Amino acid sequence: MKMAKQKVWVSRPLFPEVLARLAEYFEVEAEAHEGKRTPAQLKAKLADVDAAVVGLSERVNAAVLEGNQRLKIVANLGVGYNNLDLDALSRAGILASNTPDVLNESVADYAWALMLAAARRMGAAERWLRAGQWQGSATRFDDWLGVDVHGKTLGILGMGRIGQAIARRAAGFNMRVIYHNRSRLPESIEREYRASLVDKASLLSQADHLILVLPYTPENHYALGAAELAQMKPSAVLVNVARGGIVDDAALAVALREGRLGAAALDVFEGEPAVHPDLLGLENALLSPHIASASEDTRRAMAHLAADNVIAALGHGARAGQPPTALNPAVMAAWSSRTRA
Repeated sequence: MKMAKQKVWVSRPLFPEVLARLAEYFEVEAEAHEGKRTPAQLKAKLADVDAAVVGLSERVNAAVLEGNQRLKIVANLGVGYNNLDLDALSRAGILASNTPDVLNESVADYAWALMLAAARRMGAAERWLRAGQWQGSATRFDDWLGVDVHGKTLGILGMGRIGQAIARRAAGFNMRVIYHNRSRLPESIEREYRASLVDKASLLSQADHLILVLPYTPENHYALGAAELAQMKPSAVLVNVARGGIVDDAALAVALREGRLGAAALDVFEGEPAVHPDLLGLENALLSPHIASASEDTRRAMAHLAADNVIAALGHGARAGQPPTALNPAVMAAWSSRTRA
C-alpha cells in the first residue's frame, strides 16, 4: 500500500521553482497571499503538517505548539528568528532552522544605501521635488546640505558576518571603522577591515555614522534608548537594519525632532508593520519596510535554503537527516521515539 506523502505548509507566496522542489517529495500547501494569522489559526495550520516554512510574522510559541504531535520542522525565512520560541520548539521535539549567510552581502549593500541616503537627505529631497517645489533654474547654494560619508568614522554595533561585510565596504570611502561586539574579532580580520574594537560609550560618542547589526535578544531590547542616543553626536546618522525593539523608536523620534541627532534610516521597527507615528512626520527619518534582504537573488537563495532544511529534515535528498542550518539539531535524536502521522 502506497504511503501518504508528508505535508508541508508554506505560509507566504514563494518562488515557483522552490515550491516545485518541495513538491518532488511532499504534498505542498502554499499560501497565495501574504496575511497575518491569529494564534488559533496558526495552531490549526501547524497541527496538520509535517513541516512549515514561515516568515517573521508567524510567531511560533508554546501556546501554538500545544498538543502538536505531527510537526517536525519549522523553517524560518530569515536569519533572525525572534519570532520562534526556540525553547518551546525544542521541548516539543520540533526542529527549527533559519537562513543565515546567504543574505549578508545584500543586507550590507542596503545598509550602505540607507546610510548614504539619510546622510545626504535624499528621501526628503525627492519628496520636495515630486511635490513641485523645485522652482527656478537651481536650488539655493545652501539648500539640502547633508553630511559627508567619505573620510568619516563608521561605527558598527554587532560585528558578525553582516557587520563585517559593511566594514569591508568602508575602505572605498576612506572611513575609520570602529565596532562594539560581544567578543573581539581576530586581529587578522581587524587588519583586513581596518576596524578597531571600542567600548559601547566610545562607539556612540565617536561615530559619525552608526549602523546596528546585532541580533534581537531580551538583553538587547532598547540597546539604543534615550540615554544612549544622548551620547551620540548631534550630527550623527543612525541606521538600523537589525531588528525592531533594539532602538526605542519613541526616544529616537524625540531626538530627531529636537535636533539632538542628525538623521536616522530604519528598515525595522518595534511592532512592525506598525511604525511609531512620531517617526512618520520627520523629514530626517528615512523609513523602509524591512526589505534589506530584498534582492531577487538573495530572496531566492533564502527560499532554497529553507527548502533544503525541510527536505533534509524529513529524510530526503543528498543531505537526508542533516539539515544545513538547524538551530536546535539535538532534537533530532529524540525523533525515533515520537509517533508520526
